[in-house]
Amino acid sequence: MKPAPFDYVAPKTVAEACTILSEAGGGATLIAGGQTLMPLLNLRMSQPFILVDVNHIEGFTGVTRVAGGTRIAPATRQAAALNDETLASYVPVLVRALGHVGHHQTRNRGTIGGSVALGEPAAEMPACAVALGATIEIASVRGTRTIAARDFYIGPYMTALEPDELVTGIVYPDWGDSHLVLFNELAQRPGDFALTGLVGALSLDGGTIARAGLAWMAMGPTPVAMAEAEAAMVGQSLHEVDVAALSELALRPTAPFDDHHASAEYRRTVGKRLFEKTLRAVTQVKEAA
Repeated sequence: MKPAPFDYVAPKTVAEACTILSEAGGGATLIAGGQTLMPLLNLRMSQPFILVDVNHIEGFTGVTRVAGGTRIAPATRQAAALNDETLASYVPVLVRALGHVGHHQTRNRGTIGGSVALGEPAAEMPACAVALGATIEIASVRGTRTIAARDFYIGPYMTALEPDELVTGIVYPDWGDSHLVLFNELAQRPGDFALTGLVGALSLDGGTIARAGLAWMAMGPTPVAMAEAEAAMVGQSLHEVDVAALSELALRPTAPFDDHHASAEYRRTVGKRLFEKTLRAVTQVKEAA
């Protein structure tokens, strides 16, 4: 099929984009990489009457250091982020996860902001934002605001964004020089969405866990933060954590679903094993070091 007719605009500033969105009254859709949107347009599952291309907005690409964290502009390509030295140094969890996002062809077009804003519950970028405690910057004609990633996702492909708003940046807080990266997922094929998976970071003070950030992929209608497991880990010695007990806590907030890829029970069982395997591997590597 071909897309339904629409007008195309390419604003040069955030203010111009916000004005277009406001005047469209909910009839406009943003496009950056278009890796998800273009199939939806072709299938007429999305039928905006205005397509707003954000790729020409000044300052909408790039990675910068800000106070206490690292900021990614929304139209930054996934391929560029994957090879960015600043992200490799300060947000290695994100770089690790990016290697599992689609394929190198799609990462050349796909954007960080597009993935975060879409909110696919089985995708890596939303889960990273939730796990790491990222803050999402938002703009509209009414002004600017920020929202924690953990408050941003409210349902499948549903976020706190209003129809006249757009994401202008994502800020990932620093986790310290000694933090550990946790990532594991199971997919049917490399590049597919996860059947289940987890991502996170542990900040250490000596051998003690000072901070924990963990989130599930494909274990509910949104990325799922493992809040109880995080709280239980803080203050514990990394080498003495009760992995089995933590895995039970990690599963408590999940609501896995049945679909044609896997059952809820499969996701729950495999997710628990992935959690235990990943946490034990991190503990053993640190202990050996």
